Amino acid sequence: MRIRDLPYSDPGLPDVRSGTRFLVWLGRNQLGGQIKAALWGLLHMGALVCFPLAIGIGVQAVVDRSGARLALAGALMVGLTVLIALGDAMLHRAAVTNWITAAARVQQLLARKTVELGSALTRRVAAGEVVAVSTGDVEKIGWFVEALSRFTAAAITIVGLCVALVIYQPALGAVVALGVPALALAVLPLLPRAARRADEQREKAGRATELASDTVAGLRVLRGIGGEDLFLSRYRRASQEVRTAAVRSARMWSLIAAVQVVLPGMLLIAVVWYGAVLAGSGRIAVGELVTVYSAVTFLLFPLRHFEEIAMAYSFSRPSARRAARVLALRRPSAAIEDVRAAGSGSGISLDAGIDTKPPTGDLYDPATGMLAPSGQLTAVVCGDPDAAGRMADRLGGHPAEDDADSGDGGGAPSALLGGVALDEVPLATARAAVLVQDKDPVLLSGTLTELLDVPRSGAVPPKEALDAAQCGDVLEALGQASVADSGDGDPMGARITERGRSLSGGQRQRLALARSLVTDPEVLVLDEPTSAVDSHTEARIGEGLKRLRTDRTTVVFTSSPLLLDQADRVVFVHDGVAAGVGSHRELLGTDPAYRAVVTREPDSGGERDDDRGGLTDLERIEEQIEESA
Repeated sequence: MRIRDLPYSDPGLPDVRSGTRFLVWLGRNQLGGQIKAALWGLLHMGALVCFPLAIGIGVQAVVDRSGARLALAGALMVGLTVLIALGDAMLHRAAVTNWITAAARVQQLLARKTVELGSALTRRVAAGEVVAVSTGDVEKIGWFVEALSRFTAAAITIVGLCVALVIYQPALGAVVALGVPALALAVLPLLPRAARRADEQREKAGRATELASDTVAGLRVLRGIGGEDLFLSRYRRASQEVRTAAVRSARMWSLIAAVQVVLPGMLLIAVVWYGAVLAGSGRIAVGELVTVYSAVTFLLFPLRHFEEIAMAYSFSRPSARRAARVLALRRPSAAIEDVRAAGSGSGISLDAGIDTKPPTGDLYDPATGMLAPSGQLTAVVCGDPDAAGRMADRLGGHPAEDDADSGDGGGAPSALLGGVALDEVPLATARAAVLVQDKDPVLLSGTLTELLDVPRSGAVPPKEALDAAQCGDVLEALGQASVADSGDGDPMGARITERGRSLSGGQRQRLALARSLVTDPEVLVLDEPTSAVDSHTEARIGEGLKRLRTDRTTVVFTSSPLLLDQADRVVFVHDGVAAGVGSHRELLGTDPAYRAVVTREPDSGGERDDDRGGLTDLERIEEQIEESA
C-alpha cells in the first residue's frame, strides 16, 4: 500500500476483542509494508554493524604495513557508507508509509463507525474520548506500527552479529553474546510501572480533552450564565493533573533510557578490559580487538530500538484498546453489515439475496405501539425528552440496546416500516427510507449552497425548503454578510461558520430543517424542530411543513400546540406506551395527562380558570392558535 493509494477502498473488518488483537490485526493487514521496511532496515543496520570489520582490516593493515589491504578497507568503508545511506533513507520512507497508512486505516474505520452509528455514537461514548481516539490515539497506534519493522530489523541484526562475533573471535564473542540478551531484558521489570504511569497520563489527558470540548460546545451558554470562570478553573485543574502525570511518566522513561545507556557502557568496558588481557597474552591480534570493540560500539544503535518498541507498545496498547472499544460499538442487529464487511474485497457479491430497495408503508414502533400512517403528518407528544430521543433513534433504525431497563422500551427492536424491521436491513437502505433530524442538529462550515448540497430526490428545490422553514430573515442576514465579504449580496454564497456559531439558535434550527426538507425522504422524523423559534414563526413553519410534505410520512416530536394543531394525527406516549391517539383538540378535551404535558401544568384540569382572564387551558391554547393563524 502506497500513500498515493489512500484512502482504502475497504479498510476491512477489524479484530476489536482487545487492544493487542487490534494491533496484531493492523500489522497483519500491512504485512507487505512491514516486510519491505524490515528488509531495508536489515540493509541499513547490517551495513552499519559490518563497518567495524572494515575498520579492523584497516587497523591490521597499518600494523602489517599492507597497502593492498588498507585500500581494500577503504573501498569497504565507501561501499558500506553508500549502503548505510541508501538503507536509512528507504527504511525511513517505508516505515513512515506504514505509519501513515495504519493511521489512515484506523481513521477510516472510525469514520465508518461514526457514519454507522450517527448521533447514537456520542450517547454511548463521550465526545472527548472520540476526539482523543481520532487524534492522539491514532498517532500512537501508527507509531507502534512504524517502530515494529525497525525493531524486527534490529533484532535480526543483533542476533546475526552475536553469532558472527562468536565465530570470528570466540572468546570475546561469547562475552558479547551473553551480555546483549541481558541488556535487552534489563528494562523489562521497569516497563509495567512505566506503562501504568503512561496510562494514568492518557486517562487524565482524555478527561481534560473531554472537558475542553464540552466547554467549547457550550461556551455561549456558559457566557450567558456567567459560568466561564468556573469551567476555566476546572480545566486548569485538569491540565495541571495532566502535567503532573506527564512528569511522573517522563521520569520512568528517563530511567529506562538511562539503563539503556549505562548497561551497554558497562558491557563495552568489560569487552575492552577482557580484550586487552587477551591481546596482551597474544591470543588475539590488535585488529581483531578493534573489530570486536567497534562492533559492540555499533551494536548500541540497534539496541535502542528495544527501548523504542517497548515505549511504543506501552503507549499504543491503551490507545488501541480505546479505539477497539469505539469500533466494537454496533447496531443491535448488524448481521447484514457484518456479512458484507467480512466478504468485502473477496470478489463475491454479497448483495445477492438482500433487498436493498427502501421499504415503504406505515411506520410503527413496537416498543410503544406508536403508529404513523403513510403519507400523514403525525405528531408525537412525550413528556420525557430523553425517552423521545431514544424513540427517534428507534424510528431511524438505531434501537438503544443499553436502555432495556429505562422503562420506555429502550431495549426493544427498532421500528417497522411497511412491516420491515429497519435494524435488519442494510444501513444505507434504512437511511434512504428514514431521515432523522436530531434535537440539536449540526451545521458544518461552508456556504449556504454547500449546506443544502445533500443527496436528495430533486422534488423539493432549496428555495421551497427555505420558505417552508421560514428562513427569510436568515437569508437577509446572510445577504448582508455576503455584501460585507464579497460585495455580491448573494445569501447562498455567504459563509456559515463551524456549527453555525455565527447564527442564533433559532436560525440554526430553521436552516437544519430546510436541509432536512430539501432531501425529501420517504419518512422524515423531526425531534423538537422548533424549540428555539417564536410562536408566530412556529405556526408558519407548521403550515409550511404540512404543505411541503403532502403525501409524505412525517413524524414530529413536539409538545407545541401550534405544531400539534397542524398534525393529521397526534400520538401521546405516556410511561413508555402510546396512551392516546387522536387530534390535538380531541386529546386536549379528553386526556388530562396529555393536557398536563402540553400546557406544562402538572395539575391542570380542564375546568380550572387561568388568572389572566378566566380562560381554561383548552380555551387559552385555542385562542393562541387562532391568533397565530
